[in-house]
Amino acid sequence: MGLIGSIRKFFRKKPLVIVIRLDGVIGAVSRFGSGGLDDSNTQKLLEKAFEFEKAKAIAIKINSPGGSPTQSSLIAARIIKLSKEKKLPVICFCEDVAASGGYWLACAGKEIYSDVNSIIGSIGVISASFGFSELISRYGIERRVYTAGEEKSMLDPFQPEKASDVKRLKAIQKAIFENFKSFVTERRGKKIKGKKIFNGEVWDAARAKELGLIDGVGIMEEILEAKFGEDIKLKYINKKKSFLSRFSSSLINEINTKIVEKYYFSKFGL
Repeated sequence: MGLIGSIRKFFRKKPLVIVIRLDGVIGAVSRFGSGGLDDSNTQKLLEKAFEFEKAKAIAIKINSPGGSPTQSSLIAARIIKLSKEKKLPVICFCEDVAASGGYWLACAGKEIYSDVNSIIGSIGVISASFGFSELISRYGIERRVYTAGEEKSMLDPFQPEKASDVKRLKAIQKAIFENFKSFVTERRGKKIKGKKIFNGEVWDAARAKELGLIDGVGIMEEILEAKFGEDIKLKYINKKKSFLSRFSSSLINEINTKIVEKYYFSKFGL
């Protein structure tokens, strides 16, 4: 390379890619905004990321075992909307786990990549609870419930399970599941290999790639360098914590949020 070429390279602006991270259980957010992810506490982060007009792309690192289907849908919709408005492609990178709602978020990207050890999938809907009706009767405890609306106490854990309640719950689950499947099918298109991915199972990265859930396996920096050049500039944007979330005295509330997160991540051995 001659002198002129070296000067041009020195003054040439490096390709810019904005990097943000979405980490935590979706919907498990404390009243002070700490903990997991929801549409409200990710809005400013996403909008700020898309403000960089000269950026080549937005890279989103995702580490989530899932959570609320509604919040998953809202966050993903915001990402897609901003991507279209700003004409900036979104590339998602899965970390430890992108399962259930976590994979819903990943599908907001034009492309999805993961680490070789990532856990991907769990496309399905689950509801879990306990039944205490026999326990309280054993100790002579009487539960009194008064409602306006005969189905208001559906699936009350302190009353015997009713088949009609389970039937209604399964109908709701089916509707949400169909929405989930439709979104994945729309976003991944012909990349999907068969209907097996919709059985709620999770896969390692290699198998996830074979099934079309992701586009490749590798390290984020190396993948972005291959796409945009070795002189790429990565700018990391972090989610700011609110004053109350940093200095709140509501310790019990924060502990509860952490317990919920631990429960969701533990299902995947994390």
